[in-house]
Amino acid sequence: MFGIVRPCSHRLTEGLRTEWMAHLCGLCLALRADHGQFARVATNYDGLIVSVLTEAQVPRTADARRTAGPCPLRAMRTAPVARGEGARLAAAVSLVLASAKVRDHVTDRDGLLARRPVAAAARRVAHRWDAAGARTGRELGFDTAVLLDAVDRQAGVEALARPGTPLLTVTEPTETATAAAFAHTAVLAGRPGNAAPLAEAGRLFGRLAHLLDAVEDLEADTASGAWNPLTATGTSPAEARRLADDAVHGVRLALRDAEFVDDRLLHQLLAHELRRSVDRAFATTTCAHQGYGAPGAPRPPHGHPHQGGGRAPGPYDSVNPYGGGHGGHGGHGGGSGGSGFGGSGRGFGGEGPGRKPPRGLLAGCAVFVGLFCTCRICCAKEYEGPWSRKKREGCCRDCDGNCGCDCCCPCDGC
Repeated sequence: MFGIVRPCSHRLTEGLRTEWMAHLCGLCLALRADHGQFARVATNYDGLIVSVLTEAQVPRTADARRTAGPCPLRAMRTAPVARGEGARLAAAVSLVLASAKVRDHVTDRDGLLARRPVAAAARRVAHRWDAAGARTGRELGFDTAVLLDAVDRQAGVEALARPGTPLLTVTEPTETATAAAFAHTAVLAGRPGNAAPLAEAGRLFGRLAHLLDAVEDLEADTASGAWNPLTATGTSPAEARRLADDAVHGVRLALRDAEFVDDRLLHQLLAHELRRSVDRAFATTTCAHQGYGAPGAPRPPHGHPHQGGGRAPGPYDSVNPYGGGHGGHGGHGGGSGGSGFGGSGRGFGGEGPGRKPPRGLLAGCAVFVGLFCTCRICCAKEYEGPWSRKKREGCCRDCDGNCGCDCCCPCDGC
């Protein structure tokens, strides 16, 4: 379960943490209910924002939550989970985008997908997910063709990218897909006046998803020779940071133009955590209880590839526990823009120096089952991603409460 918006549990109040988990579990269970047990691998942190957006625009009703049974990802605890059209829309969007990633990996002949029988089976899964997502989309009045069109166009856009090509040309298909998904939450909520500002927020969110994933994968892609939008377009780290900062500010401004009933969780995710996601990707700040950067923790010896020489080493120069994983529960791996709503998701991001080679589709599925059944995905302080083999943190692991993080509200007047 990965994406660019990955709040650390200690930064949320108890109430917001419960709400966030309700939407995450609601997305997972909506995938299971509408599309079958295996579809739950399409769950991702960014997809649940569609559910959060929908609920933030309508008054809370008694049937907005239901109590879900024990789950290994919740350490076999029951919990209230979100239900309704927002969760179903989030499930449909996540499923269609996950099917596109599977097709990308088949095209790239990644791992076991280089074998024809495995590739054929993966194509059948992707086709079923496309059809299932489209069916749910139609029931909700959302045409998933806009998502598929964006994914189909992405490969062509990447093929034409050259040094000097504007980076926003490469991120445009992702922006279009997320704008459509965000805007449709206003339709489901019965607030047509919110459609335009939410489309703008979605467009900028898609830009960030693609851009930050490219930044996080830049070093590995450079080492392996994999395609990366920053390298392909000749975009400097400074320009990438400027675009990311502008997008974060634009999301905040767009949300101010929309009307919400209760936007506390939405504000936390798209105002606070989005800013932290940018800082994390560019290694300018970190949560102090994570590895390097903790009080008294050792500093890595080398500078960060995105920063100029002469500065103090950053907290993620050697180890990035938030590494740019992709896909759903365990994800399908790498390439630029593969995080949540990210772009093409092509490739596994390369091996790079000191990095273990990624696992193939079936081997990763086997490892994921082991992580799932032993609760490590939920509760482990750190574990190895089943497909990408990057370092991950458990989604609801305990915090010691003495991490020294700055939890104050950094918003500029919001």
